[in-house]
Amino acid sequence: MKSILLIILNRSSNALLKFALFERIADIFCQICFSRKILIKHQNVKLWLSTPNQLNKFRAVTFAIKEPETLRWIDSLPRLSNLWDIGANVGLYSCYAAKARECRVYAFEPSVFNLESLARNINLNGLCNQVVIIPLPLCRKTTVQSLNMTSLEWGAALSTFGEDYGHDGKKLDPVFSFQTLGVSMTDMAVKFSIPAPDFIKMDVDGIEHLILQGGSEVLKNVKGILIEINDEFVDQAEVSSACLKEAGFRLVEKAHSELVQNSLFSSAFNQIWERQSADPSQ
Repeated sequence: MKSILLIILNRSSNALLKFALFERIADIFCQICFSRKILIKHQNVKLWLSTPNQLNKFRAVTFAIKEPETLRWIDSLPRLSNLWDIGANVGLYSCYAAKARECRVYAFEPSVFNLESLARNINLNGLCNQVVIIPLPLCRKTTVQSLNMTSLEWGAALSTFGEDYGHDGKKLDPVFSFQTLGVSMTDMAVKFSIPAPDFIKMDVDGIEHLILQGGSEVLKNVKGILIEINDEFVDQAEVSSACLKEAGFRLVEKAHSELVQNSLFSSAFNQIWERQSADPSQ
């Protein structure tokens, strides 16, 4: 009996050691993944980007070709502008605007999975004093609702707040949800004292029109907006256009890259809106 107990204890001890070793290896692997980074260069601007997985690596290596119209728009911003990056994801464009144009950027990103990569990218580029993370979604009116997510990957998109549809207006099938506070643009500026934006970049995959409806007071003083709109999501397109025209903007460009054209998002375009001149002759 004594020998049997010794064998069981020995085997249990070996199993525990193996399990502890496996856990340690898994911890080291996770640390290695989050330590990976890529240096990219665009228009003489260098950015370090965290690449813990293939999706983030894809975002890094396609930085210059995935949304060239967005980069051109950022390059046109006056230096030291206040930029609201609504739907910042992992912060590629937030960091670029801060470095290339010395913008003060307010990066709105509610995904708990993207926030770590966003913070790492800000830190990697020494932009902690220029880019402010706001981990809350914007919406039509301040409320507590569910953030519905279609992926658990770092760097993923296609989430929505308070609604059951996605970027194309079709029903969303979330794999992860949690309740959080959503704030309207007007409340964010007035009640939370976030400095009003000179420019807005918005890409939230479906509720852009609702966010615009909750931001009439903010839109009054914005000089320009880049917003992603899906042409096949008619309600989104029509409401967004009406809100922007009512706020005094005119559409000056609508574009997407060949990379987007050949994807499932071929009906989504980045629209660039500028404030109309008070002089009708201009």
